[in-house]
Amino acid sequence: MNEQKTASRILTGRVISNKGNKTITVLIERRERHPIYNKYVRQATKIHAHDEENTCGEGDLVTIAEGRPISKTKSWRLVEVVERATQV
Repeated sequence: MNEQKTASRILTGRVISNKGNKTITVLIERRERHPIYNKYVRQATKIHAHDEENTCGEGDLVTIAEGRPISKTKSWRLVEVVERATQV
């Protein structure tokens, strides 16, 4: 059997919620050019990701990777915490 591992999508975003048990909500922001006005528009997507050890806090910059579905809304998993949020 010919098994090839496909590269999973890897995204970087900011944690906006860690209220769920082993779940974080990550905000992915991107800039896209408007098709008519040719002006850059910010667009955002909220993604639920699996955080096995509950290590993330709100405001952390994290890297997540796509994988198999874990629940109804979770099909991403936490890869690493790039930058911790500063606590005030």
